Amino acid sequence: MGEVKVKAKLTNAIDEGLVRRGLLKPEEVRTYEAEALVDTGAVRCTLPPFVADSLGLARVTRYTAQYADGRLEEVDLTEGFILEILGRLTTEEALILGDEILIGQTALEKLDLWVDCQSQRLIPNPAHPDQPVSKVK
Repeated sequence: MGEVKVKAKLTNAIDEGLVRRGLLKPEEVRTYEAEALVDTGAVRCTLPPFVADSLGLARVTRYTAQYADGRLEEVDLTEGFILEILGRLTTEEALILGDEILIGQTALEKLDLWVDCQSQRLIPNPAHPDQPVSKVK
């Protein structure tokens, strides 16, 4: 299949909330932009420690992560951040591990994005090209 990478913008969700409440200036909102690897084998997103620190994300709990080789490791889980891909936004939490940003299944589902393996890119769900639609049934 090859790698699918996509430009992602991550924003500290608490900073955004403080701006809406008039308690923080918009230019003080912490953001991070980078190429992220789409990983359909991962359920959750992952962030390297330096990205979580750059965004000022607190570690709220610990989770057990299972790697592709079967190894188990206890890792930190971040508080919420805003994930923007292809102009679509969602709030995510991420496991802190590794050295690159991984976009997992839950984010893809919430953003209503599909992996186009042939072209090695993400595309909006053709049934909902203008905005994500969430299934609730």
